[in-house]
Amino acid sequence: MEVPPECPRRGGELVLVRRQPPVVPGLREMLKARLRRSCACNRQEFWARVQDLLPATRWLPTYRPREDLAGDIMSGLVIGIILVPQAIAYSLLAGLQPIYSLYTSFFANLIYFLMGTSRHVSVGIFSLLCLMVGQVVDRELLLAGFDPAQDSLGPGGNSSALDAEAAGRGCGRDCHAVRVATALTLVAGLYQVLMGVLRLGFVSAYLSQPLLDGFAMGASVTILTSQLKHLLGVQVPRHQGPGMVVSTWLSLLRRAPQANLCDVLTSAVCLAVLLATKELSDRCRHRLKMPLPVELLVIVLATLVSHFGKLHERFGSSVAGDIPTGFMAPRVPDPGLMRRVALDALPLALVGSAFSVSLAEMFARSHGYSVRANQELLAVGCCNVLPAFFHCFATSAALAKSLVKTATGCRTQLSSVVSAAVVLLVLLVLAPLFRDLQRSVLACVIVVSLRGALRKVRDVPQLWRLSPADALVWVATAATCVLVSTEAGLLAGVLLSLLSLAGRTQRPRAVLLARIGGSGFYEDTAEFEGLVPEPGVQVFRFAGPLYYANKDFFLRSLYSLTGLDAGREAARRKEQTPEAGVSKGDSVKGKDPGPEGSMAALVPTVAGFHALVIDCAPLLFLDAAGLATLRKLHQDYAALGVALLLACCSPSVRDALRRSGFLGKDQGDVDEEGQLFHSVHDAVQAARARQREQAPADSAL
Repeated sequence: MEVPPECPRRGGELVLVRRQPPVVPGLREMLKARLRRSCACNRQEFWARVQDLLPATRWLPTYRPREDLAGDIMSGLVIGIILVPQAIAYSLLAGLQPIYSLYTSFFANLIYFLMGTSRHVSVGIFSLLCLMVGQVVDRELLLAGFDPAQDSLGPGGNSSALDAEAAGRGCGRDCHAVRVATALTLVAGLYQVLMGVLRLGFVSAYLSQPLLDGFAMGASVTILTSQLKHLLGVQVPRHQGPGMVVSTWLSLLRRAPQANLCDVLTSAVCLAVLLATKELSDRCRHRLKMPLPVELLVIVLATLVSHFGKLHERFGSSVAGDIPTGFMAPRVPDPGLMRRVALDALPLALVGSAFSVSLAEMFARSHGYSVRANQELLAVGCCNVLPAFFHCFATSAALAKSLVKTATGCRTQLSSVVSAAVVLLVLLVLAPLFRDLQRSVLACVIVVSLRGALRKVRDVPQLWRLSPADALVWVATAATCVLVSTEAGLLAGVLLSLLSLAGRTQRPRAVLLARIGGSGFYEDTAEFEGLVPEPGVQVFRFAGPLYYANKDFFLRSLYSLTGLDAGREAARRKEQTPEAGVSKGDSVKGKDPGPEGSMAALVPTVAGFHALVIDCAPLLFLDAAGLATLRKLHQDYAALGVALLLACCSPSVRDALRRSGFLGKDQGDVDEEGQLFHSVHDAVQAARARQREQAPADSAL
């Protein structure tokens, strides 16, 4: 084992010797080196890049069937069973036919299996994204002259529309709707892929958890409102723009007397069964080896009742209609529609990226492995880009299905292949069996799935006690989503989060410190009693960065706490004795005037202290304005005979001070040793020692 060298000493005391910084190559050399590395392509480099792009090629050869296969098959079957009813139900949110939701679930599972780095995340249709897609689809249908409220009702409505599209005849309502959805999905996927290529995975970190929770709450209220017409069986216009939720509620109240009694009774029974079973499953989840497929059971029973009771023919209850089997021919999304929805795709891409990356990192932390945020962006982006050519719409990771996946023993993403196989079975064989399924039952499945998001409102009081700023972000985001629109809610949440962050750094806590008894530690005099102030020395702590936005607050706090406006007093004294101000020109360069040759020693101190120590431990960074503030402060205090000392500076702050000329230009310079200290106590002792050395000289003068 290598023995570390002994620390050098000076005068019997230990001395820190800085390491020589490594030579940083210039920008040109660095770009050349990166270009050479990227262009060098041998077999090993090529295979490593393939494994980075397709992580499945890395873990599949080492897959352990004996340990992992049973859990992957079980979780894949459960997720597949859950996906089928959710896919059919969420098609109502997107304004599309159920077959497209099944396409989306199938392709998303396969692509994420190949490209995802998370072992437990379930990627597929997500209610919030379905809502955002549905809003854009409704708007474009209105602009194209179609009625968004007109559903393809009846047993043959869906198949006729799809047959017309396949035959190449005129594009009807459903055909235009899926064209809009695929164009929107492709643009959103391209945004996500571009973010991954540019390594912008960190951008999702700026969407804080309170923001995402508030957005989920507001969007859930919007989703609930959009499904009420199916629960009641009434036809109401689909409102667009600000105030959509309020307008929809007013329309529902006016049309409530026209509610379909069959749909109302079906909705009441299904909601009661689903909610009761969900509550029972939550309470007994530790005893259950796998979640109960309640949604599938309810859908199967409701389909049988609707088919044999002929609810559509006898009572006019709206049903899902024909769901064709097989796959449609791929089609390139319309470039004209892509240009129209390019702006709408941006919030869609951000929300999908934020939820996917945050869920992947959450499950990776809880299970002890790591994920790559940029690769997650590529994976989710490809889950949107490639399926967009196969009549699919936007997807992302979903929390509820991911939790179920983990609870049922998932070990790897091989479970996604099993889920895709279940969906494929429905696509090829079982889809027509859901022909007579009532839309009110699908709406009940959607409403019950919102329980988790709606329950987050109970966390607001606790969040307010922990952080009022985060609680304000939560409430503002949710309220804007409900009262204006989901896109406006996301934008308001981001802006408010950034403003709250700026506000916390603009007015951080500023306090004076005093010594704890005879120890070498210092604490806030306003918070603790019995502290011992150092005679003639003021210790100031500013708990935040010093930059252009808070430099004035820094000075006001310092002057108020110390009782001395150094800038004003120095200016007044300079006017009275202009020659003194000229003699201290060196202090502008950041040099601390010593007892020799300093005219400040001849000037009587107007404050009750001879030294000011700034605790720089909380000082995260300094910008140009902050450095200028410190230089001016150093100059003003030097003019008043007060020494300015800095303690506990981080390496980045020391480098910034050195580059600005506040300290000596050479590392280890005497000026730096006289102004920077490793602890507050060292700075205080140095200030007192200087005062004792300077006192005889002042008396002689």
